[in-house]
Amino acid sequence: MSKQAFYKRCKEQEIKQINYDKLIVMVLDYRKKVGMRTGGIKLYDELKSDFIKQNIKMGRDKFYDFLRLHNLLVPKLKNYVTTTDSNHQFRKYKNLIKDQVPNRPEQLWVTDITYIKTENGHNYLAIVTDAYSKQIMGYKLDNNMKTSLCIEALAMAIKNRKYPNEKLIHHSDRGFQYCNPKYTAFAEENGMIMSMTEQYDPYENAIAERINRTLKYEYGLRNCIKNTAIAQEITKQAVDIYNNLRKHFSLDLRNPADVHLNPNIKYKSYRKNKVNLPELKI
Repeated sequence: MSKQAFYKRCKEQEIKQINYDKLIVMVLDYRKKVGMRTGGIKLYDELKSDFIKQNIKMGRDKFYDFLRLHNLLVPKLKNYVTTTDSNHQFRKYKNLIKDQVPNRPEQLWVTDITYIKTENGHNYLAIVTDAYSKQIMGYKLDNNMKTSLCIEALAMAIKNRKYPNEKLIHHSDRGFQYCNPKYTAFAEENGMIMSMTEQYDPYENAIAERINRTLKYEYGLRNCIKNTAIAQEITKQAVDIYNNLRKHFSLDLRNPADVHLNPNIKYKSYRKNKVNLPELKI
């Protein structure tokens, strides 16, 4: 190797390391703002304009190699605890959405409860999500699993409706909170049609469970939080980021709030076999 070639290679290695340092800062800053479990494809889509500004030439495959080299790939998750208790005598409604998908916002809402650990014991987070846009319409976090927890989350969702005159299906698991006559009466009084899971199927309430996991693992709600008040504030911030900043593959890399107001995409199912499911007719 000539002297000129040697110094040229040294210069290239120096520039490469400088660019890698810049990329690490970009990735960490974006994940801190939007979510620590933001994957490689979303990162590349969001950051490629910054690459151009910084004069960094890198394709998606090389970006993946960079993430792997610097231990920045998203690790796999472990299983989590269920909070559903369907051993009760309340009425259980039929599943009205099986093998069907929504085609507009506020046609189908899905609901679920997840637990949040605090130093004073478990808290519980009830969430109402629009299935089409993936927007979190309402939520409530408190230190109990009473039916009132779910009613307050649903009340917030109703307040946040953008299409109040459209017909709406309310879908949940068969937990006692959602089957409680106080809850079902409140939902039906507000024009909702009740629907519930009928058997264990990982896709029957997949949207709600996926959002629970996202909030916990990407926005710090998985950690043991000091108290309920702090957990409520973290939840408020997490929901705002999730609705307004976080991009979704199922939404063509748009955020839920945008899709909710501009519903011009075709619904994408979470099912792995990607069968073409018929649309809901209501």
